[in-house]
Amino acid sequence: MKQLVAYITAGYPDKNFTIDLALALGENGVDTLELGVPFSDPVADGPVIEAANQRALANGFRFADILDISEAIAPKIDMLWMGYFNPFYQYGMEKLLDRAKAIGVNGLIIPDVPYEEAKRYHSLFETRGLANITFVAPTDGEERIALITAQARKFIYLVAYAGITGSGKSEDLAPVLEMIKRHSKTPVYVGFGVNEQTAREKVQGADGVIVGSAIVNVLLDDTLSNAQKMTKCCEITRVIKSLINE
Repeated sequence: MKQLVAYITAGYPDKNFTIDLALALGENGVDTLELGVPFSDPVADGPVIEAANQRALANGFRFADILDISEAIAPKIDMLWMGYFNPFYQYGMEKLLDRAKAIGVNGLIIPDVPYEEAKRYHSLFETRGLANITFVAPTDGEERIALITAQARKFIYLVAYAGITGSGKSEDLAPVLEMIKRHSKTPVYVGFGVNEQTAREKVQGADGVIVGSAIVNVLLDDTLSNAQKMTKCCEITRVIKSLINE
């Protein structure tokens, strides 16, 4: 069974909605939740997720809110925190990982920390049994892929193209997937540009997909009620989970 990871921005439109949506997604095809920590400069994300970050911050989101939300959902769905390094660093990495472990969060996704920088925190994650998700890009050569995937845990995040999330580009991922599989037995999930139209293609040769902008775009639609947003997001994840397992 190929896996589906879903990203949502924490705290938008509000904390309670985030909790309800996370639990609903878990009942509608999502295997792992990627809970996004709002940040003012999400450099790897496109305009959709950036807008959700800005709205959450404008509504008063604070880092403490991610802890409250996580405590409510971590016992019920496999989850990771996705965020940029600055808020995590300001909180304190040891303190943060201790709290994540206590809550039941299973790891972090930090897109703005390169492998060389991430190595210094490796033991902090390992001693707590937490994953620091490894990124591979289509532009990485085989030598680098072998290096950065050697200690990968949980899954390897294969960026579907060089660029930002949600831009819908397409690249032939078969060569890089073959290289990853030669050097690691860790599952490989494809992210960036995954939606109902692209999911079947993106999952070819991979073990799962990561969907973000397609869901967050619904959350930003002010013509929909919260109930309608919930229904539409769950429909998207059900469809994608079915498509990747056809």
